[in-house]
Amino acid sequence: MTPRLWGLAAMGVVVLGALASLPAFASDYAVSLLISLLMYANLATAWGIFCGTTRLISLATVAFFGIGAYTVAVFAEQLPWPALLVMAGGLGGGVALLIGICTLRLSGMYFVIFSFGVAELTRQLVTWYEATKVGSVGRYVFLEISAAHIYWQLLALLAVAWFIGIWLSRSRLGFALRLIGNDELAARSCGINTVWVRLAVFAGSAAFMSVVGAIVAPRWTYIDPSIAFNPIVSFQVVVMALLGGIALFYGPMLGVIPLVMAFEMLMKHFPNHFSVVLGTIFLLIVYVLPGGLLGLAGRLRRTGA
Repeated sequence: MTPRLWGLAAMGVVVLGALASLPAFASDYAVSLLISLLMYANLATAWGIFCGTTRLISLATVAFFGIGAYTVAVFAEQLPWPALLVMAGGLGGGVALLIGICTLRLSGMYFVIFSFGVAELTRQLVTWYEATKVGSVGRYVFLEISAAHIYWQLLALLAVAWFIGIWLSRSRLGFALRLIGNDELAARSCGINTVWVRLAVFAGSAAFMSVVGAIVAPRWTYIDPSIAFNPIVSFQVVVMALLGGIALFYGPMLGVIPLVMAFEMLMKHFPNHFSVVLGTIFLLIVYVLPGGLLGLAGRLRRTGA
């Protein structure tokens, strides 16, 4: 490891230590807001690792997030917490493998529509099962996990996500993903199995999203499909990632902080107009900032040069 990388690693440890100490000083509301920030930071980073490199737009984020949340709701009394997280990741990754085998040959709007359909189908299946087999639509979650512990777990998970992003940016797998995103035909000509490369990363990112859902689940005392599989979550993640920029693995994080703060204010003061404002923000990002904040910074550097 070069001295520069050692310096960056040391800085990262210091920053993580400072962030980890925040719950000791912050109010309950501030900790709740920080949890929302870290939740979306993890989801947007995982989304960007796959979609930012392959140039596929997925709206299935909430399907995997909800799978993780419901894993905790169903098995919280039977399994210890570490096993719940492993099980949530395994279920999310397994479902993604099944979906990916059928869909990752699709591209463009066909993949977008199918991914949204998968999320809705998952929500409807869970609703049907709960109503017909269990006899109730939702479940209670009784776990003695404080907000601070949820925050620390999400912070540690985000550190893992960034480590994976750094590794992918320097690995052959990451190079294969970028080549597939730029020109899939050229990638195939180079001997890259494009379907299996995309499938592996898609399943990995889905497993990560499911773990996020599992960690956040104890935040809600009661979980039902409308909470765990809220489609707005998928759209918010896409908007945040596009605002930050998907050219680099940390780009989506740049869009999380301003939009989570903005959405918090909107839900507080204009709850009935949230969807309209979300759609307006999406249109503005597409037309005004097509490359996100990363693209804007690049243009400003070139202009200054």
